[in-house]
Amino acid sequence: MTTQPNQRASRLKFLLVVCLFAAPIIAAALLNLSGWQPTGKGYGAPILPQRNFAQEHLQVRLADGQPWPWRDSSPRLTLIALAGPDCAAHCVEVLTKMAAARITLNNNAPRLRLLYLGQPPADAATNGMKNYWALGTDVDRRLAAYRPATPDSVSAVLVESDGTALTRYPAGFDPSGLRKDLQKVIR
Repeated sequence: MTTQPNQRASRLKFLLVVCLFAAPIIAAALLNLSGWQPTGKGYGAPILPQRNFAQEHLQVRLADGQPWPWRDSSPRLTLIALAGPDCAAHCVEVLTKMAAARITLNNNAPRLRLLYLGQPPADAATNGMKNYWALGTDVDRRLAAYRPATPDSVSAVLVESDGTALTRYPAGFDPSGLRKDLQKVIR
């Protein structure tokens, strides 16, 4: 007769454990059915409709005359910097912070390529910009919509390794927000 209360207690404990594991799944299903979806806070704006620069055959010519390969030999994202007219002190400061964001990726830094499109600053050779950035030009000016019109400013576009443009950062963006986004995307 004592085995029946022990059996009931064991079954009750088992049901409690099952309920503990099932409760979050049921709650998530109910939230999903009600239409609620979690939103991640990104600092850039999504590019809609999505564009794939490789499929569009968007041509970027590097300073050495070579074409920019949108599809790289290894999966690496590309951060494109588009300078406004007369890139000077403020523009260079933002570009430096963007390069520093790449450095903070530590071991994952090689998974991000930096591409600067436009007229380089006058002191690009002396400030070490060529050490971090591949310099090039948008041959057909098909990225003009992302380029800022404000002098001494810079905007950015983050591109997936297959050439899909993911996010844009308009002129005046927060470089520390860009760094946080990069740390989320590149792991």
